[in-house]
Amino acid sequence: MANRRTASSRRPRVERRRWRSVRRQVDALDIGVFDAVANTPSPLLDATMPPLTRVADKSVLWFAVAGILALTGRPRGRRAAVRGLVSIGITSLIANQVSKRLHRRPRPSIASVPLQRRAHRIPGSTSFPSGHSASAMAFAAGASAEWPLLAVPLRALAGLVGFSRVATGAHYPSDVVAGFALGEAVAWLTARFAPVERIDPTFDDLTVHAGTPHPDGEGIALVINPRSGSGRAGKIIPAVQAALPGIRIVELGGENGYGDAIDDAGRSCRLLAVAGGDGTVQRAAAAAMANGIPLAVLPAGTFNHFAKDLGMFPLTTALDAVRAGTEAKVDVGEVCGKIFVNTASVGAYTDFVAIRERYEHRIGKPLAAAVAAIRTLGQAKAVRLRVADLDGEMIDARFSLLFLGNGRYEPRGFAPMHRAVVDDGRLDLRVLGVSRRVSRARVIIDLFTGRIDRNRRYRQFSDAEYHFELPDGPYRIARDGELGELIDRLDARVLPRALTVIAPGRRPLR
Repeated sequence: MANRRTASSRRPRVERRRWRSVRRQVDALDIGVFDAVANTPSPLLDATMPPLTRVADKSVLWFAVAGILALTGRPRGRRAAVRGLVSIGITSLIANQVSKRLHRRPRPSIASVPLQRRAHRIPGSTSFPSGHSASAMAFAAGASAEWPLLAVPLRALAGLVGFSRVATGAHYPSDVVAGFALGEAVAWLTARFAPVERIDPTFDDLTVHAGTPHPDGEGIALVINPRSGSGRAGKIIPAVQAALPGIRIVELGGENGYGDAIDDAGRSCRLLAVAGGDGTVQRAAAAAMANGIPLAVLPAGTFNHFAKDLGMFPLTTALDAVRAGTEAKVDVGEVCGKIFVNTASVGAYTDFVAIRERYEHRIGKPLAAAVAAIRTLGQAKAVRLRVADLDGEMIDARFSLLFLGNGRYEPRGFAPMHRAVVDDGRLDLRVLGVSRRVSRARVIIDLFTGRIDRNRRYRQFSDAEYHFELPDGPYRIARDGELGELIDRLDARVLPRALTVIAPGRRPLR
């Protein structure tokens, strides 16, 4: 028994000696690499390393890169900038307020570093880990998670920043390696809690057939809302006129009545083109159906959902398709006797979408969804639905958010982005039921982490038609973002391939 206690007491001492031996070896390697870099005469290092490490102070370099990404105007660039900066914020907090306080490692001696290569300012904080390196890798890994094309250039730049911390005498190599590991880990964790938005770039091709070519635009009327897309819609007019000189353009607003102008244009042309937001496109689709003519959707709104799902994006692709006159048949949804081309909603979902889209390009879709949920769920009244099941029994339930999509949307959850097909003969129904404060808090957490599709209060269905009673109504209905009438019963169905549209012969990848 005594021998066993003696053996067990020896194990911790043996482990401590092994750990001290490993630390001595790491320290020796650190000093050896540090001295090798310091004693390497290199005018290139002397000229480049101090400015690089200086521009990375306080993450100025990464804020500048984030600004460039945001200015690209691409949603992916803005999301990459936001995710990169969020990763930096979390990493800096951990590195400077936690790790450096736990590991009191002194800075290396700069006696062997050439004077012209030394950092202009050696921080007074401890050395482990390198905060510059941690922030650099956090931004590079976070931003490239959203935009993989950035992985190589951003990680290479981060690597140079880390090397500059050794070359200028600010850190040991292991400090830099630890900083890289910390930044990588934080970026990975943020992607777990706020999943990266992935949109499948493949489409199931529409069945496209030859229609009437319009090489110069004769017989086409374009109704355009110049205020759509934050005023960008009007800027496409010169390009449209250059490509289709015979086209007739009707600008909405001013003296032209919104709906009447679209209806008048539809009665006096062989092909109706539309450029504007979802509401404008929906009204033009109704006019095209009423007059039995094709509809051409030009991308000029804020998000261009329908145009992108048809493959009519960018504008040059859409104009080529109009000239060729290739046509396809697509579905439209109908709710309470009026059509919609993208979505319809009852209750608080309209407010949810409006708030989310207002913020998503600044803070990203997961964070924007959480903000929208907090503001919407905090004040929204539940919508009561009654529906007969397959056995004829009535099901009575309450939901806070209700979404109807013309076709099945991806991804799952309350951030639908696109449709792989627009002729599948289905309506996409999504409902979210929230009653108590605890359940609201859980929903908000799931929205933030991108796991709302796993919440038991979330339901998603796909069918050709739905019929609901709204006993506590009337409720306001919205179609394609436009508020409509008050209803106390919801009857929705899909009209299979009821709308003829102009579509490219082969839709481009997004």
